[in-house]
Amino acid sequence: MEKRIVAPNLEVEDLDEATLRPRYLDEFIGQARVRETLSVCIEAARNRGEPLDHVLLYGPPGLGKTTLAHIIAREMGSNIRVTSGPAIERPGDLAAILTNLGPGDVLFIDEVHRLSRAVEEILYPGMEDFALDIVIGKGPGARSLRLNLPRFTLVGATTRAGLLTSPLRDRFGVISRLEFYDTAELETIVRRGAAIIRVDIESAGAGEIAKRARGTPRVANRLLKRVRDYVEVRAGGVITAEKAIEALEFMGIDDLGLDGTDRHLLAVLVERFGGGPVGLDTLAAATNEEAVTLEDVCEPYLLQIGLIARTPRGRVATPLAYRHLGYPVPPGTGQENFW
Repeated sequence: MEKRIVAPNLEVEDLDEATLRPRYLDEFIGQARVRETLSVCIEAARNRGEPLDHVLLYGPPGLGKTTLAHIIAREMGSNIRVTSGPAIERPGDLAAILTNLGPGDVLFIDEVHRLSRAVEEILYPGMEDFALDIVIGKGPGARSLRLNLPRFTLVGATTRAGLLTSPLRDRFGVISRLEFYDTAELETIVRRGAAIIRVDIESAGAGEIAKRARGTPRVANRLLKRVRDYVEVRAGGVITAEKAIEALEFMGIDDLGLDGTDRHLLAVLVERFGGGPVGLDTLAAATNEEAVTLEDVCEPYLLQIGLIARTPRGRVATPLAYRHLGYPVPPGTGQENFW
């Protein structure tokens, strides 16, 4: 007998239906090491009556960096101010943000690696000394003025920790990397999301969505919502394993979670370039995609599941990619029977 999870009668004000994001650490699924680290640091800071030390969260997109920033603010009982690196164009923009923070507030900067060097220079004393150095006037009459800031917590998020400058990275007291989720964790996230959006789902149906979620909660929740739409229109409103597979195939998601862009990239690599190696810019031109899209969106998952490999000469399709596309593994690779 298939176990069915029936959506309970949940209040919208208690759970955020629009984003499905957890609000507290004990609701956050996965990332056990990150959760434990933050839990200890938050409890210690609350016991001392101090703001939490500055936090840097890094990892691929969609793993929960923004969610954790809001959780930190909520657990600390603080307000949160949200911005992003590209949005802070001038030092004056950052000065305006910092001077409007209250004691203990959380400032969340997404894509923090994209801060300009001039803005970073203003941020350093703010992070270390909770002070803002301003130059008034120009020429010989210019003078420096230091404004004291309330103690605040900076939470920075980035998908490219390697692009952070060393002075900025070293000023974060808590540095945590978020990893891809396993299928069991994603299945729990899908079942939780199904309860929030009030859709009945069978355990096997949740498992099928989780297997195709690319190790990413954001993708799992997006697929869940689209499968819900499909079954409400064409399948009576219950997500079974059969209907989940049917809906995902309708959306062009295969059994490994690859979409049309991923399969097109692999097909071009195999069919047009003989499996590689191919440089990123050449591959981007051949697929008519931006290089940054291939590098940040497609490649991390394809590398994780072993369909492509990076070499000094460029990207290479692995024997697994040939098999997934239905092509025989070319002889001479030395890996025909290994993969």
